[in-house]
Amino acid sequence: MRLKSISLENWKNFRSLQCELSNRLFIIGANASGKSNFLDALRFMRDIVKHGGGLQHAVSQRGGISKIRCLSARENPHVILELEFIDDDNTLWKYTLSLTQQTRGNRNPIIHKEIMLKNGQTCFERPDSNDKQDEERLTQTYVEQITTNKDFRKIVDFLNLIQYMHLVPQLLKFPEAFSGPDLPEDPFGKGFLRTVAKTTQETRISRLSKIQKILQIAVPQLKDLKYIDDIGQPHLEVTYEHWRPRGAKQTETQLSDGTLRLIGLLWSLIGGRGILLLEEPELSLHAAIVEYLPELFYSVLRSKKRQIIITTHSAELLSHKGISLSEILMLKTTSEGTEAKLAKDYKEIEALLNSGLTPAEAVLPYTKPDIRQGLLFE
Repeated sequence: MRLKSISLENWKNFRSLQCELSNRLFIIGANASGKSNFLDALRFMRDIVKHGGGLQHAVSQRGGISKIRCLSARENPHVILELEFIDDDNTLWKYTLSLTQQTRGNRNPIIHKEIMLKNGQTCFERPDSNDKQDEERLTQTYVEQITTNKDFRKIVDFLNLIQYMHLVPQLLKFPEAFSGPDLPEDPFGKGFLRTVAKTTQETRISRLSKIQKILQIAVPQLKDLKYIDDIGQPHLEVTYEHWRPRGAKQTETQLSDGTLRLIGLLWSLIGGRGILLLEEPELSLHAAIVEYLPELFYSVLRSKKRQIIITTHSAELLSHKGISLSEILMLKTTSEGTEAKLAKDYKEIEALLNSGLTPAEAVLPYTKPDIRQGLLFE
């Protein structure tokens, strides 16, 4: 199964957005244009269907309806998310969720509309007659309830597999400095080593071996990468070529930020099955490695049949000529919210690409912020 398209209305930055998705999608735009908010729409859907989640939990995690509703919303104040999926047998599914807020009482988020279509035929449409008799039913979606989602549970399972990874190296190097409970789904990799530890030994050795081979391209002196257990404490141990016969060993506390981020990125690529959401994977990496990432993504997509959605500011990442304009979503801020278009919808960009420019040279000038010279020094 794959996600065919996503439509958003009054979601955070986006008053209106419609985007067809290929297996790779690179999202570009200025700071605060909504790149992370686009990813969060998919994380929101995952939070609704996951065990221990649900609509109320997903909305409250984001501060309530007022925090996720676009400030540019006008006559239609509802927050709407619409996803289209293509099944392995070419079945087309379409899920629509429209949210509003109770007008009295606890002011909880409630369903304005919830619709599931299968090949154009309605599986359910809400509010139904039971909802009209009991408004509290509208505080829960059908997709989050096992008593109602049996006929379309493959959609629920697919959404549950959505994975977000933005590993912050400092969380691994200095865990004692970041006390308190871990965030749900561990988006910043604080529990990354525990995730590695929970993997079966056979799978763990296989994945680390694959990661080691790729790491040796970026760090030629690296000889070995393995998992060790130090009296119940999981660690990664890297051996480097050294004047000592057995080499020099380092744990994750001594590795560079770039090496740790690359390990986390590769583990997520190799180990997962659902849509992978990556935020600025170029951070802390050498430009030569960043240029290689699109090819790496393509290789994983081909072998794992996954989709990857990447936010980026990197010209090196977008310089790969194998990236098509249908794989680049361009965000541009306006007074009425963020506009979003695929690069293929701009004829002038297509002409630039046909003239021999790289995707980066063709698209990045269209999304750069308008910074006047000397503004920061006035």
